[in-house]
Amino acid sequence: MRGDGQHEATRRTFLRASILTGAAFALPGCLGEDDGGTEGERGVRRSGDRGAPADARLPATPACDDGDAAGPTAAQAEGPFFTPDSPRRTRLREPGVAGVPLLLAGRVLYTDCRPVPGALLDFWQADGSGEYDNTGFRLRGHQLSAPDGRFRLETVVPGEYATRTPHIHLKVQARDLPPLATQLYLPGEPANQRDGLFDPALLVRARPAGAGLRAAFDVVLATG
Repeated sequence: MRGDGQHEATRRTFLRASILTGAAFALPGCLGEDDGGTEGERGVRRSGDRGAPADARLPATPACDDGDAAGPTAAQAEGPFFTPDSPRRTRLREPGVAGVPLLLAGRVLYTDCRPVPGALLDFWQADGSGEYDNTGFRLRGHQLSAPDGRFRLETVVPGEYATRTPHIHLKVQARDLPPLATQLYLPGEPANQRDGLFDPALLVRARPAGAGLRAAFDVVLATG
């Protein structure tokens, strides 16, 4: 499903061109949700964590914006498929789930570049065939950002369906701020051109990695 369709070049393309072919940073060995969940828990009650390996590397993220240099991350509709009380875990990819492996990592930041520790990130998406699990929690989960604002997610590349290009839903909740619901998109998808909701400001930075993809995205939250 990885097409070579072209979408209109954005400022992100030029800001990140060298990153996708060059520098990388080592992800931390464990995030806030893997060390007992005491960091920024804020009374959130969710089910058990499944964890994820920590030996992956991703493109560096040199700026404290989401790549579009336009301020806070753009909000998008939550859509009809959100399910509350998802399991707390950083790995959504499971045996038997259709889709190319995808590792997504990034940071949650304020617009002044300060990291947001303990932010609650809820992810949900379709599988590689474009199917959602609306009765259980397949490809659904939440986690808390680390003290330095970082997060990581092991999942699969979602498939397109109906009029929608591949996308990952994300809802972020930080202390004393309203929740941000948005959607993340993959570069090079032909269906990006015909999806009326597609926003190039929400493209992840992605590159091939073995049999799958590695991607990065920073979520920037407005403080006022």
